[in-house]
Amino acid sequence: MSTRGRAHEKTLDPEDWDSMRALGHRMMDDVLDYIITLRDRPVWQHAPPEIKSHFRQHAPPEPTPPERVYQEYLDTVLPFQIGNSHPRYWGWVTGSGTVMGMLAELLAASTDAVSGAFAYQSNNYVEMQVLDWCKEMLNYPRESSGLLTSGCSASNLIALAVARNTRAGFDVRTHGLRDTPSGMTVYCSDEAHSSIQKAVELLGLGCDSLRRVPVTGSLQMDLEALKSLIKEDRSAGLLPLCVVGVAGTTNTAAIDDLDSIADICAMEKCWFHVDGAFGAWAAIAPDYRHLVTGMNRADSLAFDLHKWMYLQYPIGCILVRDADLHRQAFSLTPTYLAHGEGDRGLTGVDVPWLSDYGFELSRGFHALKAWMTIKEQGTAKYGQVIQQNIEQAHYLGTLVDAAPELELALPVSLNIVNFRYARPGISKERLDQLNKQIECELQEQGIAVPSSVTIRGSKYLHVAITNHRSRCDDFDLLVREVIRMGRALS
Repeated sequence: MSTRGRAHEKTLDPEDWDSMRALGHRMMDDVLDYIITLRDRPVWQHAPPEIKSHFRQHAPPEPTPPERVYQEYLDTVLPFQIGNSHPRYWGWVTGSGTVMGMLAELLAASTDAVSGAFAYQSNNYVEMQVLDWCKEMLNYPRESSGLLTSGCSASNLIALAVARNTRAGFDVRTHGLRDTPSGMTVYCSDEAHSSIQKAVELLGLGCDSLRRVPVTGSLQMDLEALKSLIKEDRSAGLLPLCVVGVAGTTNTAAIDDLDSIADICAMEKCWFHVDGAFGAWAAIAPDYRHLVTGMNRADSLAFDLHKWMYLQYPIGCILVRDADLHRQAFSLTPTYLAHGEGDRGLTGVDVPWLSDYGFELSRGFHALKAWMTIKEQGTAKYGQVIQQNIEQAHYLGTLVDAAPELELALPVSLNIVNFRYARPGISKERLDQLNKQIECELQEQGIAVPSSVTIRGSKYLHVAITNHRSRCDDFDLLVREVIRMGRALS
């Protein structure tokens, strides 16, 4: 490059550092004000047509002043987000974020931190400590391996890949599934999450190999049905591979009898995986940890920290009891990623390359927000807030029971409440329509965000309480509004 060309070399750093610093301070003030005043605004609002059309513009060929870019965000993005940080957001099963988690994300982004490869880097030490903390809190073996992920969809996929490679009886990584001596089967309840089916399909087993086990009246896996299905498959020459127990179903928070499933898996020589997406964290609620008894016996355990640990998306986790089996399923070292070279006399590698335990090489510094927030709050307080959510669910259940026009789908057991407006004299079909209308009105008016589920053929409002900002007054308001809307709409 010529001397003149070098004088005009480009960078993406700010041309005016002082104005960018001022804009950064303004952003920080704005976001803190936003969080402090959450209750003063609607939970959510849909983007109107003019906002939707705004996002059909072509990519800008020329620079836009940073202040204008930020103002555009304030006008067109911020007001129309999903609203899960709001105290009355209870839709689906979604976390609410923490202030320290937000700041940690800024710190991680400020260095464009990469985690997963390379030893002796602080990022990996932080992740290993977070993994150890998770094992400690969930009473899982210290010597097990683990990996932070983007969420339970990735965690379940990793776990079932280890299960397949371990139990298949031949070298799946070398030969693939073309020479499979017998079909492999995976078992989960009718209430298990859709990510289990996706994982089975992605692993080449096909959804026909997934056995959906019927559930009991409490919506737990029917263990007698499970044993019968395994027996039938063995008789047909198939290989029962893995049983997936659920610690907290998305629909109702039902928890399978994990101890009994562990016994069945031991007897049948099946891999035992637990999908504990949010319910696993009942293990740190002082009065409710008994609900997940047996979870620590799993060969692999998946859970999220962006749901009931309240952290910013995305952050999930997978733990695998046998670290060697976990590593064998994913480790791959091309020459450009050679381990242990150029260590300048350092002996041994005390932190593994985390890329050896999952399918991603490029990974963000997910661990920092968990590390900083858990340090800030402490595990005891986390357990208290999780228990508070469970008690709030029971409080909402008592409000529903006390209202003649409302009914529960099931007794409240954990942190999910399913209920509906059900004034006598209205047909089932009309009740389903009415409760869907109530859900939409609550959302569109910005009052609260429940979602809806169908249980035993009927539609219910679905309130999943994984929100550290919710208060009992919020549930009082929800019940009043559901009754008011039900009367008006019916």
